[in-house]
Amino acid sequence: MTVIHIGNFLTQRNQIIALLIRNAVLFKFKPTVTAGQRAEFVKLAKSLKSLSCVKDGRLIVGGPSITDPVSKSKGYDCALVSYHEDLEALREYHVTEEHEKLKTSYVLPLAESLIRFDFEVDQEDEGLVGVLPLLGSLGAGNHSISK
Repeated sequence: MTVIHIGNFLTQRNQIIALLIRNAVLFKFKPTVTAGQRAEFVKLAKSLKSLSCVKDGRLIVGGPSITDPVSKSKGYDCALVSYHEDLEALREYHVTEEHEKLKTSYVLPLAESLIRFDFEVDQEDEGLVGVLPLLGSLGAGNHSISK
């Protein structure tokens, strides 16, 4: 099993030559969401990896959090991380029929809260995305998230 760690990733923008866009979303489900609804959400979310705007099928869905202590996860239940060749591909991803279905059928009715964080990965680090899909630490004790 590969462990995924979400969070801060700093780049020096003046040194970026070619970029890969990463989209990370954390979901906190409403307390009334059933295990079956969560499973359907995950199944549909994973199907988005087949979209042509997702670079090389690189889309990961994971959860629940294995952070120790779990309180560092701030109650978020599930994470989705996708990779896109450029900003245009990310924009295309957000308007696909499949993404809209996920959003309208699952995210809007089932999510109590979500955090979306998109960023650019510079060319020298792109090779890491297959091995270390996420870099940094969200909720590592030195951050606060407000609604």
